[in-house]
Amino acid sequence: MKSKQQLTNTTNSMAANKKDNKLVMWVCFVAYLLLLVYVVFFSSGFGREDHAEYRYNLTLFQEIGRYYGVGIRTGYWSLFGLNVIGNICVFMPWGMFLPSLFVKCRKLLLVVVLSLELSLLVEVIQLVTRVGSFDVDDLLLNTIGGMLGYFIYKIFTGITSLRRKG
Repeated sequence: MKSKQQLTNTTNSMAANKKDNKLVMWVCFVAYLLLLVYVVFFSSGFGREDHAEYRYNLTLFQEIGRYYGVGIRTGYWSLFGLNVIGNICVFMPWGMFLPSLFVKCRKLLLVVVLSLELSLLVEVIQLVTRVGSFDVDDLLLNTIGGMLGYFIYKIFTGITSLRRKG
């Protein structure tokens, strides 16, 4: 049986580890946000050059369909993957970080709403600054990405919880 001092040391050690883990999560979250800003506003590799005109798509599935059609006609699927899968993947960390860092964000609906709001902010900034384009398909795909990130968070926390019990 552990002594009172051993239990106190164990508890203090666990609290320190939890605090260190939270700090690492915050550093990773800030790094993710900086990378997101770079990719969606500055990366020329992702078509982020300034345009003279406003570019936008307000028809749901139009751009997804266009990229899919290019893939069907040419067999060149990388543009489809970059657009569809890329827009989903870029918001998955958002959906994982929110419930990890903010207790209030441990509900799916809130993560979905915050994912949609962040995506809308990004799209509006792209439209106003004429860097990239405003695309409702991106709103959908980014929101799906945030939702999938939330599900990954739930799976990970469920597995962690089972390991602690077992």
